[in-house]
Amino acid sequence: MHFYMKKILILYAAYGGGHYSAAKSIKEFLDNNYEVETEIIDCIEYINKVLNRVTTGAYKEMARKAPNLWGKVYSNSQKGLLGHVSSRTNKMMAIKLKNLIKEKNPDLVVSTHPFSSQMVSYLRRKGKISTKLVTVLTDFAPHEQWLIGNEYTDAFFVSNSQMKDALCEYGVDSSKVFVTGIPLSDRFFENFDKEAIFKEFDLDSSKPVILFFGGGEFGLGKDATLRILEAIIHNLPTYQIVAISGKNKKMNQKFIDLVAETNSAQRVRVLEYTNKVPELMNISTLVVTKPGGLTTSESLASDLPILVINPIPGQEEENARFLELHNVAIWIKKEEDPNVIIQNLFNSPEKLENMKKNAKLLAKKNSTKDICEKIMELI
Repeated sequence: MHFYMKKILILYAAYGGGHYSAAKSIKEFLDNNYEVETEIIDCIEYINKVLNRVTTGAYKEMARKAPNLWGKVYSNSQKGLLGHVSSRTNKMMAIKLKNLIKEKNPDLVVSTHPFSSQMVSYLRRKGKISTKLVTVLTDFAPHEQWLIGNEYTDAFFVSNSQMKDALCEYGVDSSKVFVTGIPLSDRFFENFDKEAIFKEFDLDSSKPVILFFGGGEFGLGKDATLRILEAIIHNLPTYQIVAISGKNKKMNQKFIDLVAETNSAQRVRVLEYTNKVPELMNISTLVVTKPGGLTTSESLASDLPILVINPIPGQEEENARFLELHNVAIWIKKEEDPNVIIQNLFNSPEKLENMKKNAKLLAKKNSTKDICEKIMELI
């Protein structure tokens, strides 16, 4: 008897880091737990390398140089110019994507980006393809771009119940919306050897650790980031800090200079890049970060309170509001004095403890498993 293996095509687009990570976590879980064939593809890159360079480049440029403009484009893209551009461009691009889907012939498409969801649903609406489609939303607040063509999506996976309510209000059938959380890598749930992690990063295991993500490719709010790092070094002399500057060379140098100026080399570790985020979160008591959907989910899964810095206007600000509302995060706004906020937070241990409890309540630790089970049910 010939055994036919089901095929799943996972599409993402490389705007911001979270869409790819979500796609990768789903692929890993499916590969490790089910007899299926999976493939992961950057849909925009596939359709047109030049277009991909231009659009991801434009996103990065805009997020870096004119974040407020990005915020405006973001909030207006639900209607307005970008809405038209994006659904019109998506139609042109969808025609190219059709060839990919015909060639791969998957039983189901998983999309972790609004563009691929729009394109696949457009092809289904036009009767060009009949493959099933599921969409994984990678933020804590919905955006209408995700919902264009939602009648042709078989399932939506969202991070929290408010999002489910918002989607249903928009008109999505509630039986298609599942509150699973954002997919996470299995590595966040390993039983780590804490002592070994302290040793690896040359840290003292008797002292608490703060994990500080200061880079990001946008290097947004460089001065604010440095002010906040300095405030943490200055106000929390008994804490160790792991400061990650990301791919941002200038930021890395600024961190190194700051450590020298504050004479804190014995308790601050500056890293450019690390693939050991699960390990570092495992030994930390607090994380300082921009509120991207993925880093936020990882922090919650690690039961960590969050200090939010430099959200990009638009989606990340919505995420920041959501986290503050649920009392797992404190958002340090531009005009606020980080010294005051940090002192207030660390002078009330019960506040930190409460944030930690709330993080546990909000975390969806089975997110990837729940999404994959639903996917397998659908095929």
